[in-house]
Amino acid sequence: MIRHVAVIDIGKTNAKVALVDLATMRETTLRRVANAAATDGPYPHHDVETLWTFILDSLAAIHREQRIDAISITTHGATAVLVDATGGLALPVLDYEFAGPDALAGDYDAIRPPFAETGTPRLPAGLNIGAQLFWQQKRFAGEFARAAAILMYPQYWALRLTGVAANEVTSLGCHTDLWHPWKADFSSLVDRMDWRRLMAPVRPAKDRLGPILPALARQTGLDPQTPVFCGLHDSNASLLPHLIADRPPFSVVSTGTWVVSMAVGGNKVTLDAGRDTLVNVNALGDPVPSARFMGGREFSLLTDGKPQDWSDADVAAVLARKTLLLPSTQQGSGPFPHHAAQWLAAEDIAEGQRFVAVSFYLALMTATCLGLIGGDGPAIVEGPFARNRLFTRMLAASTARPVIASEAATGTSIGAALLATDRAAAGNKGEKTEPPADPAWADYARSWRTAVDAS
Repeated sequence: MIRHVAVIDIGKTNAKVALVDLATMRETTLRRVANAAATDGPYPHHDVETLWTFILDSLAAIHREQRIDAISITTHGATAVLVDATGGLALPVLDYEFAGPDALAGDYDAIRPPFAETGTPRLPAGLNIGAQLFWQQKRFAGEFARAAAILMYPQYWALRLTGVAANEVTSLGCHTDLWHPWKADFSSLVDRMDWRRLMAPVRPAKDRLGPILPALARQTGLDPQTPVFCGLHDSNASLLPHLIADRPPFSVVSTGTWVVSMAVGGNKVTLDAGRDTLVNVNALGDPVPSARFMGGREFSLLTDGKPQDWSDADVAAVLARKTLLLPSTQQGSGPFPHHAAQWLAAEDIAEGQRFVAVSFYLALMTATCLGLIGGDGPAIVEGPFARNRLFTRMLAASTARPVIASEAATGTSIGAALLATDRAAAGNKGEKTEPPADPAWADYARSWRTAVDAS
């Protein structure tokens, strides 16, 4: 019987290994390390060997304290891995923030499929995996030719753990240009570039790819029969428990480096490719209207070295003065990709007030994303922002709908662990915030939207 699942969770900013107890649907252990891109080699790339050491050390340390029954995997999107016939890297794993692929943007734009086919907006740098692969093939033709398989990032780690090569739809369907979500097949780009022959077989996220490799079992102390599940994209891991347990309509807001909003059973809308809306593919294989912005990165930049304490007096002052932060601190993506950040009525504000205004800004950006994708019903916030009461209260005020703050420390880990069981997680577990009765909150949200429209 599988009870304790070790979840390998590779985020853009931090990598984690969490032990999830399926009996309680809680994390009992969490190990974390900073995840910075390496700058040696031909371009900035993910330091997979440092991550691999962290993963194996964490599995061994956790298993010494509590038996690990299974392993599941979730990672950030926009990352593909070219492996050679031995399973080694044919090329370093490109960091999607590297702007190199933009050098061939014109050539790539001429061959990429339309938004109507893939649900993929055109994004800068390497945020479209198709653009990454196109650039790598043109710039490093010899190395690319040595590739035996193209894997999405979760399945690369599964390959290292099991020796089995696979792909999976949540990562393939995450603004890659590689997937046709309505046909559940690769896009025309894959055939145009003759990449289909390199694509590892597509397997469901819940598939057991195999037991852990014998050498790794010896190194970590795990049982040699410990199963490893195929894995999935991190935002879709956050969504999975709610797909299983909750009744639509609802939205899930997965927060980390990226804030990704996904609407299930929402209002019918036409997605705007120019505002970073897209079609994700969930773990059941269904298209999901989604929108995102780099909210976690913005929060880090805006609060770096500054206190995060605040008081009710700070909140009252920001609401009364209407101290506003307008988008966007991080440009090039999100619902306002070409807007430059601007502060209004922020002269001589106290540090606590500044933190309040930053939290409100992130909530209002999230509300904008929910509006763009037709979000309806409660919004379930997963990840770090769920612990920010300013964020959840302003999100409730600006959407006029309840917000549920997930209790899980890492929303992705519970969803990834569910791949190892057929049992549903309890739905909507967390603190519920209703829209504030004080009209000053909704008035602040209206003022923000008016100021954004004016700018």
